[in-house]
Amino acid sequence: MNEARVFKLTIAPGGQVVEAEAGVSLLAAALRGGVSLPSSCRNGTCRACMCRLIAGKIGYRIDWPGLTAEEKADGWILPCVALPRSDVTIDQPDAKLAAAVPRAVRSRGF
Repeated sequence: MNEARVFKLTIAPGGQVVEAEAGVSLLAAALRGGVSLPSSCRNGTCRACMCRLIAGKIGYRIDWPGLTAEEKADGWILPCVALPRSDVTIDQPDAKLAAAVPRAVRSRGF
């Protein structure tokens, strides 16, 4: 049986901590864990979810998300298309506890 790797996603400055499966975007992992992050398109183009990666490693589920090379070098990421490769800490001061997470979102991820 091949189990998915599960990492820890910490959202600063609020300190929320949620589980983040290797194949699930950071945005979806946060929502599954009861934390709402700013978002809109969920495909890496609108930049509404843009935040900084403080620690950890990520990959992207698309070849080139809507960030400039300079932004990426400065630590900016798009959680809607970012996949954890290790425990991750992001800086997203606009994170909020979600009132309720719809069952469909919990099961499919985005």
